Amino acid sequence: MPTKLAIGAGVLGLLLGTVAPAYAQQHEPTEERRAGQQEQLAAQPAQQQRHEQPQQTYGGVYHGGVQPNGPMHGGVHDSGVPQHQEQVRSGFGQSRASNWAFEHRTWRQRGGYNGYRIPEERFRIYFGHQHYFRIAGLPMLFVGGFPRFQYDGYWFTFIDPWPGEWPANWYETDNVYVDYVGDGYYLYDLMHPGVPIAVTISF
Repeated sequence: MPTKLAIGAGVLGLLLGTVAPAYAQQHEPTEERRAGQQEQLAAQPAQQQRHEQPQQTYGGVYHGGVQPNGPMHGGVHDSGVPQHQEQVRSGFGQSRASNWAFEHRTWRQRGGYNGYRIPEERFRIYFGHQHYFRIAGLPMLFVGGFPRFQYDGYWFTFIDPWPGEWPANWYETDNVYVDYVGDGYYLYDLMHPGVPIAVTISF
């Protein structure tokens, strides 16, 4: 019986000695498997990037991709958007109405406001007739011949021309505010009450 046990143990050891390395070899990654796994891992971030929402450059298509903090060369963005006082005056001059009553349209006449809406609680704190400011000195661009300025983290783009009866430098001297009235956002000048200039809002 001791001989049978010794033989059985020897056979068992022999079997385990050959089966275990074969099993391990079968489940151990080969060089080809390792290369394939590395390629899969490398491809995962690229696939994830494709599935993630692409980060939009500031302004997107509507605003010509102009970066508000982009490089300036002699006061002009690479895009050619004016930034100097004389260039801003020229831009405002081009957006002046010759007949404001005829050229102005409300948001209702435009089919309704469909742009970004400022959250109500933030709007009450920073906007409305009790929260006025001056446009002069704020970051300024011109889009399609109309002024676009940044205030409180939002960009406001004129959709209407401004009344030709106003002084040419009203944006430098007059206090203005943005309000949501009835059908959309409008810019109002405290020196010229009741004259709404339609604006759109974006980040």
